[in-house]
Amino acid sequence: MHIGILTGGGDVPGLNPCIKALTRESLRRGWRVTGFRRGWAGPLSFNPADPKAQAQWLTPLDANAVRTIDRSGGTILHTSRTNPGKVKPGDLPDFLQGARLPVNKEGVTDATAHVLKVLEHLKIDALVPIGGDDTLSYAARLAQEGVRVMSVPKTMDNDVFGTDYCIGFSTAVSRSVEFITALRTPAGSHERLAVIELFGRNSGETALISGFLADADRVAIPECPVNLDRLSQQLLADRAANPSGYGVLIVSEGAAVEGGSAMERGEEDAYGHRKLGGIGDFIGEEVKRRTGVNIISQSLAYLMRAGGPDALDRMVAASYGAMAVQLLEDGEQGKMMAIRDGNYTTVPVDACIQGQRRVDVGALYDTQEYRPQIAQVRGKPMFLY
Repeated sequence: MHIGILTGGGDVPGLNPCIKALTRESLRRGWRVTGFRRGWAGPLSFNPADPKAQAQWLTPLDANAVRTIDRSGGTILHTSRTNPGKVKPGDLPDFLQGARLPVNKEGVTDATAHVLKVLEHLKIDALVPIGGDDTLSYAARLAQEGVRVMSVPKTMDNDVFGTDYCIGFSTAVSRSVEFITALRTPAGSHERLAVIELFGRNSGETALISGFLADADRVAIPECPVNLDRLSQQLLADRAANPSGYGVLIVSEGAAVEGGSAMERGEEDAYGHRKLGGIGDFIGEEVKRRTGVNIISQSLAYLMRAGGPDALDRMVAASYGAMAVQLLEDGEQGKMMAIRDGNYTTVPVDACIQGQRRVDVGALYDTQEYRPQIAQVRGKPMFLY
């Protein structure tokens, strides 16, 4: 069997251990493994007629290629936010210009027919994409087209629908807690309010759990707009109650104030998303204006996904990779690896587009106090989701 692997969307710690497990398990069965480079841009940009395309867009994976990759973060296959089903005019490879592919009235091309041709040309028997809901939504599209797909969920937001856990989440929380704790030093030294922005577009789970574990005073999440007047007075009270004279607010990048919306900038990517960021600075300035207290504003951003994976992400990544190969050996297809109720399992490959995974505000969040509300632990999953 010939297995194709790719990683799409933002990088997270744990991708390399998953690639290693997929490769090793395949090699043990005598299978061949090829990595597509740069996510879905790999099969989109591969030109079967160009001899140079092999080295540019493909990476043969053998035992030596993956021997040490689990010791580092990121992805050796590189990544992109490419969607072959919706390719803007400027992103269509030159060799596909003029090809007979569906184009909508905005000039956006559906290059799926080319991707299918590439998979056939390379004699790929099964494809294992590792990504978030955007990357995996296109995997679901290919499964509908008859491609044998086994997908693996990853995202530090932990928001892929259908699974309780995505590769990268634990490390992102661990990094965040570490840096939030470290930022208490300058906040306390200068008796300021620390406003710390974390990644998290639509789901505030990473910010909520990080804030809970780091014992932050307040947490702002996308699921609940912030009243600036109330939040400012709460932070002022938090500072006054702290013997060191400071307070800590965690802000998810997708959070918004009452009457406003998430702060976006730039053009939409291939999945319709614009870049987020800046809400932490905005809230910090507004809190300063209302309280007169100086602010330390810090965005953790890519520090949350930098470096190697923690033990949990190594474990889940290796297990997801091994399970995908075991299922292929059993003749299965069209599945997404998942953890449900603490157990490894699978769900249909299109589960990622069947709903949205968000913070259960009623159970886990105090909307008036802007704080995690963990009233009951018994019977809840490990991350209290």
